[in-house]
Amino acid sequence: MHEAREKCGVFGIYAPERDVSRATYFGLFALQHRGQESSGIAVVNGEHITCHKEMGLVNQVYNEDVLDLLKGKAAIGHNRYSTTGGSIKCNAQPLVFKKHFQRDRALAIAHNGNLVNAQELAELLSEKYGITPETTSDTEMMGLLLQEFYKHGTMEDALLQVGEMARGAFSLVVLTSHAVYAMRDPWGVRPLCLGRIDKGFVVASESCAFPLIDAEYMREVEPGEVVRLDGNGITSWEIARKEPRKECIFEYFYFARPDSLLRGREVYKMRFRMGKNLFEEAPVEADMVIGVPESGRPAAEGFSAASGIPVREGLVKNRYVARTFIQPMQSMRDSGVRMKYSPLGQTVEGKRIVLIDDSIVRGSTTRKIPQMLYEAGAKEIHMRISSPPIKFPDYYGIDFGDPNELIANKLSVDEIREKIGVDSLHYLSIEGLVRATGLPREEFNLAYFNGEYPIEPPKGARLGKYIFEEAAVKQPE
Repeated sequence: MHEAREKCGVFGIYAPERDVSRATYFGLFALQHRGQESSGIAVVNGEHITCHKEMGLVNQVYNEDVLDLLKGKAAIGHNRYSTTGGSIKCNAQPLVFKKHFQRDRALAIAHNGNLVNAQELAELLSEKYGITPETTSDTEMMGLLLQEFYKHGTMEDALLQVGEMARGAFSLVVLTSHAVYAMRDPWGVRPLCLGRIDKGFVVASESCAFPLIDAEYMREVEPGEVVRLDGNGITSWEIARKEPRKECIFEYFYFARPDSLLRGREVYKMRFRMGKNLFEEAPVEADMVIGVPESGRPAAEGFSAASGIPVREGLVKNRYVARTFIQPMQSMRDSGVRMKYSPLGQTVEGKRIVLIDDSIVRGSTTRKIPQMLYEAGAKEIHMRISSPPIKFPDYYGIDFGDPNELIANKLSVDEIREKIGVDSLHYLSIEGLVRATGLPREEFNLAYFNGEYPIEPPKGARLGKYIFEEAAVKQPE
């Protein structure tokens, strides 16, 4: 998939004897795939929180001098792709809150997810507390509420209250003068996991952040769980609201890195099984299997194993070209495909090809890849997609909130096949996708495929990436 954006990546560490800013840097580096618009690190030293954040990739935002200034016993970090609020520096995270606070009550927050009642929370802040948000990020709504509740109680109590009020997807980390906290929404939509490091603890969106800093994976943060990492170890609380688990299945077939663990299962193995299931559902005679780099490769290998058709490198990816979707505008997205991929003409010429990709969202990028392979001499192209057709928008943190942008919302599978110009097209069924994970169907959010949303927004709520910007524009003078 090259047309949907990752959500965000969060990281936290409590390790007084470690260089926490560098550990956070490497953790964010490992989580770069989850967000490429901005990056930030906040550290606490004594009672003072210092934060550095900029637009750009991890290796562009930090250098040795910056990291040397970020000294402390604990830190949190964030890589952002915007899902509520525009791609501007004031929406970069972590967000630091220290106005009207005693020095030991400052906090910083970083959030992965999207709230369906962000507008409702903004109105509550204005009407009950007289607070006007300074950014257009739903993370600020949660941070401002935490700030209010933290004035009069403990951070764990504040988190439990906010966890009750917020509706939607949220896996977040919070930094205070004495600890790092983490919280996952009651539905468990977004991943979040815990690790152990020498004389300390870490938390991250994905376990792939741990090996780079010599941390050991412990377990996932459970849906509805609040945890505190400090000198006493890990302490846990539960949000009172109980909801059925509804994990984002996009993590399983696209977003998570193949070497990460989800529910203790290696992502690569699950994607390999998706490819095997694809062959069972839609066998075809061909000369080679090609996976669209990088996300299509595990399923391509599974398809090859099941079919006996050899897998080949038919597309070369230019590793030095930024992702075609880093900039969040379609006009910027379209031009990069030929810069990013190059077909191996002598390999594909005259061949019948099974082309594997993980998904088709808008279809604008997908049709360019078969076109390049045909131009290089491919005889036939049979496209196989390791997920079902995406027909409905997402409101929990993936950037396709407009159903009119989704090609499968408007066209049948055969019409899509004709539009992208391939000889055959098959999508993996919902059953085949879920079966590859080895987990119960009822524990996944499948709304993108069937329109059955597990978390309903408040009646009349505005939804979309720019709800706060649009509200500001509509304000009467």
